[in-house]
Amino acid sequence: MTFLSGIELARRFYVGEVRPLLANEPHSAALLGPGSEVLGFDTARSADHDWTARVQLFLPRVRDLDVPAGFLGYPTKLIVATLEDWPRGALGFDPRRPERRDWLATPTQVFAEFTGGAVFHDDLGLEALRRNVAWYPDDVWRYVLACQWRRIEQEEPFVGRCGEAGDELGSAVVAARLVRDLMRLCLLMTRRYPPYGKWLGSAFARLPVAGALTPPLTAALASTTWRERERHLVTAYETVAEVHNALGLTAPIEPRVSGFFDRPFRVIHAERFAEALYAGPASPIGAIDQFVDSTDALGDRAFTRRVVDCPHG
Repeated sequence: MTFLSGIELARRFYVGEVRPLLANEPHSAALLGPGSEVLGFDTARSADHDWTARVQLFLPRVRDLDVPAGFLGYPTKLIVATLEDWPRGALGFDPRRPERRDWLATPTQVFAEFTGGAVFHDDLGLEALRRNVAWYPDDVWRYVLACQWRRIEQEEPFVGRCGEAGDELGSAVVAARLVRDLMRLCLLMTRRYPPYGKWLGSAFARLPVAGALTPPLTAALASTTWRERERHLVTAYETVAEVHNALGLTAPIEPRVSGFFDRPFRVIHAERFAEALYAGPASPIGAIDQFVDSTDALGDRAFTRRVVDCPHG
């Protein structure tokens, strides 16, 4: 059977089975939430398990609707909720009035799930809620960017130091972490919420800068010596620095690498970008998924909010 994308399957389910049950009743309908189809990365492989024709239906009052158990050969799933309750549960806060702590306590994957997908009908204002959280406010964006640069600053000399000490495996591990952080930084710079690990490369590949950055990042990961690894990372650092300068968020910063003090390692000195972007009072640790890397922790809305609310958040 020809593969039908999750968004198209949901659209057909809504039009064919859900909308006829509503007559002229005001409602909003969409495909949001977790799933590769919401991010637009689904393939035929996605349909081999837990694949349903699903729709979120928002009504003024929750009530049951009798939809068929199957549609186009797939099980169906209709989630009926109010527009006051479901977004708050999905995000962990009220998207009508997001506060700074809401932005910092919410993983980027969750924002991607809420702002991705598709809206099929909207009488009740779902799109307005999505626009409210389409991207960070400028001050939060600058802070998150600064903290991402800080992550790079903290490890950029270790590729060479590990290798110099004879630890090529350790050098490769550090390089892989830096590649991941550079990819996430590029997504943040282009106002894209970075998805979780499975789809990070797919999301990165859609960026305008991916054509220039993919070869050196791939080569850095494939390198077997630290000097070769560093050479490719240098190309990547300087390309990302140029992307930063093109944003116009700070005065232009010298995009060329230089030595790490008197040691024979070449680094971009990422702290320069961090300091130019943000000099506020908040601790430079960033949004929740810039310092928490546990899937279970990030999936617990109450936990992430407690972490951000603590004195060090």
